[in-house]
Amino acid sequence: MKFATTSRGDELSNSLQEKIRTYLLEFELEHDEEQPDIVISVGGDGTLLHAFHKYQHRLEETAFVGIHTGHLGFYADWVPSEVEKLVIHIAKTPFRIVEYPLLEVTVRHFDGEKSAQYLALNECTVKSMEGSLVMDVEIKGEPFETFRGDGLCISTPSGSTAYNKALGGAILHPSLESIQISEMASINNRVFRTIGSPLVLPKHHTCLLKPVNDVDFKITIDHLFLVHKKVKSIQCRVAEQKVRFARFRPFPFWKRVRESFIVE
Repeated sequence: MKFATTSRGDELSNSLQEKIRTYLLEFELEHDEEQPDIVISVGGDGTLLHAFHKYQHRLEETAFVGIHTGHLGFYADWVPSEVEKLVIHIAKTPFRIVEYPLLEVTVRHFDGEKSAQYLALNECTVKSMEGSLVMDVEIKGEPFETFRGDGLCISTPSGSTAYNKALGGAILHPSLESIQISEMASINNRVFRTIGSPLVLPKHHTCLLKPVNDVDFKITIDHLFLVHKKVKSIQCRVAEQKVRFARFRPFPFWKRVRESFIVE
């Protein structure tokens, strides 16, 4: 089996990365940064996000597993003291694959430039850089509302515990094939109205955002920033591709939610 490792870059993460690489080579696994069967991420959820985008061109062949060296993560489910145990599992134990849905984002432009397509593991955001952002929102090809406010966040179920939660969005189990739309400081008064609540769309529904007013805004895909260049529309839907995680033991999602947000 071929493996690759990635690190957050701090001293502890780098030392664990080197230890994992050494151990796996001793077990006669092949180190391959270009075409790995499994990627071991050492750091936190942000480190795994970077690994996901690095290998998103081979999601059908590559699985991910994470070791967290900081705060408890939703993607990184092993701790530094378990490195030896994880290495033995990788080398000796057939792992179970768990697949989670992704967000597909298609950005189209007015100037005839070819549309660009992106995948997000957590979310896509559209934020005003000055003043209020006005966007027409279509759902499944039908006009839904004209949004006015700071911006919109479209998240995956596995990303629902991230920025989406900070905006008052619901926490969804990561196995649900859906996307969620949450508002950022929407304007609701006698003149302007928005739904004011998060929306959860199933796999066969598409959300289309069309800028109305001429304000500068930025688009993010997870940690990646896109420059607004005469954007005609932003289409979001559940992607056909899925992210694959290598599971060597149970990973109770609701237990992780409790530990992250409730238990001190």
